[in-house]
Amino acid sequence: MQLVAVLNGPNLNMLGTREPEKYGTATLDDVEALCAEAAEELGLAIDFRQTNSEGELVTWIQECRGHAQGIVINPAGYTTTSVAVLDALLAVGLPVIEVHITNIHRREEFRQHSLVSKAATGVIAGLGVAGYALALQAMAGLIADGEDEE
Repeated sequence: MQLVAVLNGPNLNMLGTREPEKYGTATLDDVEALCAEAAEELGLAIDFRQTNSEGELVTWIQECRGHAQGIVINPAGYTTTSVAVLDALLAVGLPVIEVHITNIHRREEFRQHSLVSKAATGVIAGLGVAGYALALQAMAGLIADGEDEE
């Protein structure tokens, strides 16, 4: 099975209780279950993780090189601030799908510019937690396309 890392940044462990009017009532465990179900249907394996630490997120991204076939990432608060996350994503040379539960382009101005997007093959924003399943579907296609090219 092809492995996809599903990496989540800071405060996503608070899903379901943090600003439910923006992020909904699904918990991170619900998101993980959604991803596991989508991955199974697509014939993918996932490594689902969340951290509040930028350095740990960078390390996890680096560990994907030679291990995973792609990365789905919700960088959360690091979207607009972390050159380190951007550099790690660029360094691993894998397809990357950036996911945001809310539409960052309809939010506060400081949230509207993503550094991470510079490394992303695609971005899904504003579709709630369903965006994760869509990201896995897109990743399955990217992985299959990459295999066809080899």
